[in-house]
Amino acid sequence: MKSFDLKRMAFDEMPPDFLLEVAIRSVYTFILVFLFLKITGRRGVRQMSLFEVLIILTLGSAAGDVAFYHDVPMLPVLVVFITLAALYRLVMWLMSHSEKLEDLFEGKPAIVIKDGEFAWEKMKAQNMTEFEFFMELRLRGVEHLGQVRLAILETNGQISVYFYPDDRVRPGLSILPQYCNERFEVIPEKGDYACIRCSEVLAFNAGTKAVCPRCKRQQWVKASTAKRVT
Repeated sequence: MKSFDLKRMAFDEMPPDFLLEVAIRSVYTFILVFLFLKITGRRGVRQMSLFEVLIILTLGSAAGDVAFYHDVPMLPVLVVFITLAALYRLVMWLMSHSEKLEDLFEGKPAIVIKDGEFAWEKMKAQNMTEFEFFMELRLRGVEHLGQVRLAILETNGQISVYFYPDDRVRPGLSILPQYCNERFEVIPEKGDYACIRCSEVLAFNAGTKAVCPRCKRQQWVKASTAKRVT
């Protein structure tokens, strides 16, 4: 076998006119996926649950195989699509009649901020990085956690945010990028400071070197009391 053989890299052992068959197979699988999404009444990708993502990935695998591999017949793939559509409908029906099954497939919403601070025990169990979480909050106009009365991580990965009115905003951890917030291990002046890890807010005197009682971290930022700009 010759290395960097352009003909082999482009066609392998397939004749050039196989490209036309690939195009036809691709149209075929596109139509199947389109019909599946129409039948199941799909929502946006951001609204998909874990179960629905699994169904779409399985469909994608079947569609990719039949589109590119000449030895994969087209009719069995149609059976795969029909079976998955029937399975999806069946699971949706079962979930509508069983809360336990719905929790198994869809998961449960989780409170991640309560009263301006992380619900730390629940936050640790969520498969979401601090960077992603803070970005989602910033996109909703949040500057610091003290503005947030309640935040719920929904089963589709989106975050529902409920705000305090301006006259009830409390000191909270700033969620602006790190370069916007100076961090301290020794408190420089008297005031309210937030733990950079778990968002616990405590009042300190100047010169204090404190360990967070919740997460045992020793870095703090000055708590923000900024009102929301709407």
